[in-house]
Formats: sequence, C-alpha cells, structure tokens
Amino acid sequence: MADTTPNGPQGAGAVQFMMTNKLDTAMWLSRLFTVYCSALFVLPLLGLHEAASFYQRALLANALTSALRLHQRLPHFQLSRAFLAQALLEDSCHYLLYSLIFVNSYPVTMSIFPVLLFSLLHAATYTKKVLDAKGSNSLPLLRSILDKLSANQQNILKFIACNEILLMPATVFMLFR
Repeated sequence: MADTTPNGPQGAGAVQFMMTNKLDTAMWLSRLFTVYCSALFVLPLLGLHEAASFYQRALLANALTSALRLHQRLPHFQLSRAFLAQALLEDSCHYLLYSLIFVNSYPVTMSIFPVLLFSLLHAATYTKKVLDAKGSNSLPLLRSILDKLSANQQNILKFIACNEILLMPATVFMLFR
C-alpha cells in the first residue's frame, strides 16, 4: 500500500514543487487571498463595513500579485526612461496601476470583477500544477471543478473584457459626480 499522507511521496512532491517555484507559489497564495477577499466583498456576509475593508484587501493583494509578476518579467530595476517604457508595456504594470487607482476610492463592484476573475483563473492553473505534482489522481472533485473553470475560460475572459469596457465610462462619470 502506497503512503499517501501529506508527508508521504505525494505530499512531498507538491511541497517540493512549491519550494522550487517560490515566486509562483507566492503569487498563487496572493491570488487565493484575492479571490477570498473579493468573494467576501461581493457577498457581504460579515456586514457592509467589513465588505469595504475586503474590497481594499482584494485590490492590495492584486497589487502585490501584479508587482511580483512585474518583478518576474523585469527583474533588474533601473531608473531610466527605457525601463519605464518597457514596464508600461506589461499587463502586470497595468493591473498594478489599476489596483492602486481603485484601492482608495469608494468601493465599485464593477472594478472588483476583473481582479476576482483573473485571480481565479490564474489560481486554478497553478492549483492544477500543484495537484499534478501531488499525484495524477489526487483530489478528483477539485480537479473536476478546475476543469469546468478551464472549459469556460474564454467566456470568463469575454466577461472581463466587457466589464473593463463598461468600467471606463463609469469611472469618468464618477469623476464628475
């Protein structure tokens, strides 16, 4: 009988995988925290005052994820115009700025959906990798949920795009209000 305890071969493979990919694991954990905080904002189970706090936490966690991703893409910081131009071409820089813009504003539900859904998609992808490192047959229910999420990835990305398109005029309207 094979040892399937967390300290056994399957658990050791997942832990070894996560220790080998520390930066990716840190981004995975921050994305899971983003999903958690976003869900508690969208579904205010702890009250409206707490929901606003979870809104800020979700955006700050997303800013952390974006900063880590930007560091991963541009590891050597230089105070130059060329470096800034290269950083501004990265999507992670756009989402870092996005999070920093909305973190101190009044909570806008539309602004949390792209953060929530991108974090959910990326966390699901890395969770699959962790489960693969743990063993090909580990946690079949979770794998099935992740497979359904992956199957709907294109629809989720279309929803995010529409949300961001509608968010722009809403933000301009909020500025003049």
